[in-house]
Amino acid sequence: MSLDWPTLLLALAMVVVSGVLLGVGLLAALPVIESILGKSQGLPQLATRLNGSLAEKGLAWAQVPDSTIAMLPPDPFMSLAWIMGAVAILTVLGSAATFLHAYLSQTVVNRAVTRLRREAFSAALRAPLRLVMSGGPSDAISRIVNDSAQFSNGLTSLLSKAVLQVGKGITAVVVALVLNPTVALAALLLTPVLYTVIRKLGKRIKRASGRALEGQAQLYTAANQSLSSLRVVKAHTSERYEAARFHRVNKQMLRELNRVRTARALASPLTETLSIFVLCGIVLVVGRAIVSGKIAAAEFVLAIGALAVAGASLKPLTGIINDIQTSAPAARRLLDLMHAAPEPGHERGLARLARHVQSIEFRGVSYTYEGSPRHAVDGASLVVKHGSRVAFVGPNGCGKTTLLSLVPRLLEAESGEVLIDGVPIRSVGVRSLRRQIGVVTQDAVLFAGSIGENIAYGTPATRAEVEGAARKARAHDFIMAMSNGYDSVPAEGGVGLSGGQRQRIAIARAILRDPAILILHEATSMIDADSEAQISAALAEFSRGRTSLIVAHRFATVVSCDQIVVMDQGRIVGIGTHAELNATCPTYQQLARHQFAATDAA
Repeated sequence: MSLDWPTLLLALAMVVVSGVLLGVGLLAALPVIESILGKSQGLPQLATRLNGSLAEKGLAWAQVPDSTIAMLPPDPFMSLAWIMGAVAILTVLGSAATFLHAYLSQTVVNRAVTRLRREAFSAALRAPLRLVMSGGPSDAISRIVNDSAQFSNGLTSLLSKAVLQVGKGITAVVVALVLNPTVALAALLLTPVLYTVIRKLGKRIKRASGRALEGQAQLYTAANQSLSSLRVVKAHTSERYEAARFHRVNKQMLRELNRVRTARALASPLTETLSIFVLCGIVLVVGRAIVSGKIAAAEFVLAIGALAVAGASLKPLTGIINDIQTSAPAARRLLDLMHAAPEPGHERGLARLARHVQSIEFRGVSYTYEGSPRHAVDGASLVVKHGSRVAFVGPNGCGKTTLLSLVPRLLEAESGEVLIDGVPIRSVGVRSLRRQIGVVTQDAVLFAGSIGENIAYGTPATRAEVEGAARKARAHDFIMAMSNGYDSVPAEGGVGLSGGQRQRIAIARAILRDPAILILHEATSMIDADSEAQISAALAEFSRGRTSLIVAHRFATVVSCDQIVVMDQGRIVGIGTHAELNATCPTYQQLARHQFAATDAA
């Protein structure tokens, strides 16, 4: 994450200006206190005394010129009025510097967090699908949205609050040291104790905040799963079950937040109590010295006042440090996401894959999902000729989808390799590979935007090309029947469109890409009976001259393919036509008797 350094440096300069003005204002209060204590002096006397003090310290260059001293009012009351006027001007200038610091610091924070979210989201998009699947998309979303907001709070506390308060506190301490080093040093003895207390409480807050952020991600997952599948939840009357599941995660998060609450609530009273005890001790010791005439009362009062200003400036640091500690786990979770190794295939210098014209070969490929005791794909070998239609069939969980996910490198084979036209796909750029592949999955995905934008997703297509693809997918008529045609914007997730309509939009999207390879996963499963024959004909026409890899359960779709691949428990157990497999492959025979018949009957 990069910061806007010019703006940040300007903000820090405002801290210096604010601190200097505060110091000058505190020192200007000394003659005011002396006046109150009955030691009134005019400005010329004060300036002369200041020149003498500067000369003793070897700072003659900083003395007030005699011509300037001659212009100062000698009357004590007028001198006091001048001093108060100067203090008022310094206050206004200091307030302006404080405003500019807060304004510029918040600008730096906003820009930094915006860049951070963009980089985190880009990292999530570049991450291997396997990594995102293992943690769940809700966890990645929680890091990008929730954790970045938490980090923003901590960064704001650091740059906007902590720097300013520390600057003012240090200035006030320096003034106290100038006025009365003994009193100031005695007060500074409290620093190690306060540091120890704040550090121990900060560690506790950091640990609890990390667990709370993880709980927040789980809470997001629970809510997302329930609400995105609300139709199923209601159909199964599972409202109470889902509410109870959400409540359990919510209660666990509450426990972690309460741990943070305890540490936060304890920090301020502890530091205040320790500070008051030390201040009381200093007043008792120094009060005796004042009575005996060893210390000037005015200097002591102002030194205590400066220390009070320092304390008031540094007091918020307890809460600020807590905010920073709370944001530390969020920063760690974001960095873990941003530093995750990107999916392979995007490295510079990789060759571009020429358009597929020969074959696709799976050569002994295997893949295992994280946490699974067995291979999802186990040593699969297969050659698919260009232009052929190949159906992949088998029981649920046999590895069909996983095997086809290896072609566009959505998943990486653990062993073996996939070759297109004899070229290992690991040796070419993944973008040139995926540009040649059109995918239609069982669950049609619609993104935010118009119908036309959804069809053209990922492709710089013209309106005429979009409409042509929609006509081939038999989607044009229902699109034009909508209020704004191709400019109509469906609700989130395509709510308001039928399953068949969403599927035809997804098919039009695949057609528009003009792919050399088609991967169809139950592409007609959501199409109504009246239009299924037309859609199947359109896909059959479009697939001519293209290699089609089809996961299907409908008998008519399976037998229409040039070749059928039968899978069971991650292995390829049969390859051939319907007649050949029906005579030689027991797994296929069972599928033909039960699964295909049941699907077609449905």
